Amino acid sequence: MRSSFNDVDVELLLKDITGLVEPLPTEEREKKIQSGIHYSEMLPLEYKPSDEYIRIYTRSLDVFGQTVADAIVRVSEKIVNEKGNDVVIVSLARAGTPIGVLISRYIRKKYAYVCPHYSISIIRDRGIDRNAMEYILKKHCAASIQFVDGWTGKGVIYNELKKEISSFHGVSGKLAVVADPAYITDLCGTHDDILIPSSCLNSTVCGLISRTFLRSDIIGADEFHGALFYKELIEEDRTYEFIHRIEELFRSNPEAGEKESTTNEAIDDIRSIAEKFGIADVNHIKPGIGETTRVLLRRVPWKIIIDERYKECEELKHILQLALEKKVAIYYTRLNNYKCCGLIKQLSDV
Repeated sequence: MRSSFNDVDVELLLKDITGLVEPLPTEEREKKIQSGIHYSEMLPLEYKPSDEYIRIYTRSLDVFGQTVADAIVRVSEKIVNEKGNDVVIVSLARAGTPIGVLISRYIRKKYAYVCPHYSISIIRDRGIDRNAMEYILKKHCAASIQFVDGWTGKGVIYNELKKEISSFHGVSGKLAVVADPAYITDLCGTHDDILIPSSCLNSTVCGLISRTFLRSDIIGADEFHGALFYKELIEEDRTYEFIHRIEELFRSNPEAGEKESTTNEAIDDIRSIAEKFGIADVNHIKPGIGETTRVLLRRVPWKIIIDERYKECEELKHILQLALEKKVAIYYTRLNNYKCCGLIKQLSDV
């Protein structure tokens, strides 16, 4: 799989499908999803950031970089405490990939251990890439595998992971993340819904690869799940700008990043929003900064919900900018576990 990641940082267990699949405009893809075609069978056109959005992203990296670096240090230490020095990082492509690079770099720097790092695909309702898992298990002890992602939303991918991994003897389904506002894993850097700057962009901060793809006419039974390589975006690639900036901010023993939550039941926020806005399908509710950003970048957004306590919060400026550019209404209310939430538009002409 071609990418702008250095080979020493990650081995991408993905099939390069560049030229085999034509990305679709957002609204066309959304109509197909809502008519029953699985999202993994299509790829979206990449959002082209405005100059103002890139300015906000760059400032976010400066302002919140230390928060993210500290969270990565905390979760890395938890991983080493649990797995020891023979840990193998398996990140979930693509949002988990730059995080996996940073965790493996931290472990290498702190413990002088070259931490193997693979990145593989897992898809909601389609499962994990079993060929990729078999590849890893031929090389490494099952108990050494540690799955890594960027953040938790509702916990859908975590539940998918736990279900899938039950058939791989000796492999733990525990997921390590930078931010866990859903309160579903203790292997996290923080339970706060923090801004992870890499969530603000698509491929240009994730090695120039697309989200992962699975369709039987393109991906054979013995092949890895697929992804595109966006060669045309090389001049806009910020992958190592992000990685190097966060790595520079690593420090020993950062203060605890735990957050007191009104409730550990993140589903309460989801139920409340579903009832308030008459949403029957909770898949149309995407909670947390990372998931809200994704809604704005590659889905058809209906409304953005922001916790009224964070109305002027700089962490959400990129969301406000995207909402402005896409003319999406913002609604302020009180949330428990999340700072914001994105609602996907129900397309009436499906």
